[in-house]
Amino acid sequence: MRRRPLLRAAAVGTGAYMAGKNRGRDERPAPPPGAPPRGGLSPEAVEQLKSLAQLHDQGILTDREFEQQKAKILAG
Repeated sequence: MRRRPLLRAAAVGTGAYMAGKNRGRDERPAPPPGAPPRGGLSPEAVEQLKSLAQLHDQGILTDREFEQQKAKILAG
């Protein structure tokens, strides 16, 4: 029988590549439970913004006060 070293090397290399690729997926850290999703606002922040908008619409907050409070909420 004739050996085929290139075919064997390709098979071993492919297997190692796939194992490394799958291993990287498993090692990603999961966000802690209860943390807001990345790039989004928490539900509490959304509610605060809604109440601020209502106060602004009613004329209780001036434009400047509304913008200041909104910036605080968005900053976290």
